[in-house]
Amino acid sequence: MGRPVTLFTGQWADLPLATLAEKAASWGYDGLELACWGDHFDVRRALEDDAYCEGRRELLARHGLKVYAISNHLVGQAVCDLIDERHEAIVPPHVWGDGNPVGVRRRAAEEMQATARAAARLGVPVVNGFTGSSIWRLLYGFPPVSEAAIEAGFADFAARWNPILDAFDEAGVRFALEVHPTEIAFDLVTAERALEAVGSRAAFGFNFDPSHLGYQGVDYVAFLERFAERIYHVHMKDVWWSHTPRGSGVFGGHLPFGDRRRYWDFRSLGRGSIDFEEIIRMLNRIGYDGPLSVEWEDSGMDREHGAEEACAFVRAVDFPPSAVAFDAAFAEK
Repeated sequence: MGRPVTLFTGQWADLPLATLAEKAASWGYDGLELACWGDHFDVRRALEDDAYCEGRRELLARHGLKVYAISNHLVGQAVCDLIDERHEAIVPPHVWGDGNPVGVRRRAAEEMQATARAAARLGVPVVNGFTGSSIWRLLYGFPPVSEAAIEAGFADFAARWNPILDAFDEAGVRFALEVHPTEIAFDLVTAERALEAVGSRAAFGFNFDPSHLGYQGVDYVAFLERFAERIYHVHMKDVWWSHTPRGSGVFGGHLPFGDRRRYWDFRSLGRGSIDFEEIIRMLNRIGYDGPLSVEWEDSGMDREHGAEEACAFVRAVDFPPSAVAFDAAFAEK
């Protein structure tokens, strides 16, 4: 049997979990990666109500589903970001509070610590998410950016996240950063630097998502090889990019997803530019046996059609490694 195939529920938070679980089971999924928004997984209820986590597991089990990870991308984003009005739309009201940036970042950090404890109660070993970044705005390097300013950004990340990672250690859970534009790590080089900033502690690793690396021109298979021991979770997500861009570049020209002038756009699995064959081969090589979690996004396709075909695609592309050499029959006796 191959790796479990799960569906990340973040893009489905408009549906009650009970409704989505029934649909996901009918599409062929083995489990769900629960988002900590909508009604899918409530961090505070998990810590305050002794029956809550068991209720989530039982709900999924009625449909033959399991949970292997939870994700709290939205709150994690607010830990290191320079807070503005956009964050009010993504964090819970109790994290936003009065909107004072100092308080928002502090409450976001506290919520991520609580998420580690909630994950332990649910019985999952990994929390996926974002970190935010105080230096993403300095990406282009003009006006000129000093190395000291970049160093300060990574130091800020370490200062804010090490106490959170302490809570993960105490809970016996790991945090998996989804390497992604606007985070402290958005490519291989910055992932190395983020890992170094927190002292390469075991609580911090990566949720591998090839889509965000591919459209930037980063070698996503090399990422797996470089961080073999830090791949704590895998998102299966496809993206298409043009060989003849229509007018926008890597960061989108302020165009919405689905606009034909974009250089790249997310696509349903198997319909983009990501080489999943090579990803599976590298996952086999590094010994990853965790879930393959579909993060489904495609502006041009019905999402239920896409989620069902994505599940079938992952099952078709996944395969176990060989236990013997193919030419072993010719070995000397």
